[in-house]
Amino acid sequence: MRTVIYNIGQLVVVPSGPLRGAAMNAVERIDNAVVIIEDESIAWFGAKGNAPKTDYEEAIDVHGRCVVPGLIDCHTHAVYAGDRADEFTLRTKGATYEQIMQAGGGIRSSMRAVRGASEDQLRSESQTRLKRMVSCGTTTVEIKSGYGLSPDAELKMLRVARELAEKTQIDVSTTYLGAHAVPPEFEGRADEYIAAMSDDGLLTTIRDGSLAEFADVFCERGAFSVEQSRRFLEACKRFGMTPKVHAEQLSHSGATRMALELGAASVDHLEHVSDDDIGALAKSETIPVLLPGCNLFIGGQPAPARKMINANLPVALATDHNPGSCTIESLGVIMSLACTMLKMTPMEALVACTANAAAALRRSRVVGAIEVGYQADLLVLDIPRFELWPYRVGVNPVRDVIKRGRPIYR
Repeated sequence: MRTVIYNIGQLVVVPSGPLRGAAMNAVERIDNAVVIIEDESIAWFGAKGNAPKTDYEEAIDVHGRCVVPGLIDCHTHAVYAGDRADEFTLRTKGATYEQIMQAGGGIRSSMRAVRGASEDQLRSESQTRLKRMVSCGTTTVEIKSGYGLSPDAELKMLRVARELAEKTQIDVSTTYLGAHAVPPEFEGRADEYIAAMSDDGLLTTIRDGSLAEFADVFCERGAFSVEQSRRFLEACKRFGMTPKVHAEQLSHSGATRMALELGAASVDHLEHVSDDDIGALAKSETIPVLLPGCNLFIGGQPAPARKMINANLPVALATDHNPGSCTIESLGVIMSLACTMLKMTPMEALVACTANAAAALRRSRVVGAIEVGYQADLLVLDIPRFELWPYRVGVNPVRDVIKRGRPIYR
């Protein structure tokens, strides 16, 4: 199947990632462009005058609109049941995220909802969520478990996340977040909980069922120490799961250094990252993933994005979509927040949601870029140039979503 997309007003040619530092802002644009797709992959792109003469089974005229790579949401908790709107109200009255957690809310509240939900219920609620994310331009999404907090409930979440790839037509990357919080039945016995959630039998089931590519841990006061986090991730790594870490969110814990020692794919949050951590990250292949939507919801200082980019880091962005600390589903909104809160340029924000987000999922040779041979994941935006997207905060310009060369949303 050969498809041509023509009359592209502006083609934003994000190259393959990761893109570091100044390279995040130095992205080529082609006016009056053409993209040719062979089956599922990009076969050619460039200015209209240079396009090869050939026949096409399908021709898509985008009438001067902008085309960019499909967006990649590399940190979400998009499988869950119910809501935590009551906690949102409590925060408006002054309660902090940590106070809500200590009172039995937060992650434990979602744990109770997930444990009580059937797989059908989880699948139905989460599928609706992902369809909305697709309509906002997401073509690849990472989904973490972490609200089950027991072997059976965590496996249930991972199975549902895997099935969502078939239901939504997008790529889904799954992460085992068994060490998200200590459940009530293990109160005061965090070491025993870590041992239970890194049991060889459980990790064998995850590996043999191809249920998770990554393993993640919430390394933070009130959750798990660096030592406990290391034990959990080392066990998961032995069973083929690449580490990721929730690091330096509410305080500086040393989680970033631990993550680098384990060869983590990404360290996420980083609101309290140190200058020494930034220097170490610059010498590594680990991707820093920033989550400004979480700062919008629960407050606190944002991550020092400009300092990271100036230090030549390949910064990525994600929604952190979850029921408690960030319900944002749109990476377009996150790009706007990155510009206003993190002082990133619009182009840096786009690269952070495409090429660098792909690198955070170890998929930078497949998606996240407009390159010959790459998966044809493209967005047609109802705007003439890209900057209008983050500028018009909350306005969704996505007209068409093309996944593997075929429209999945119009």
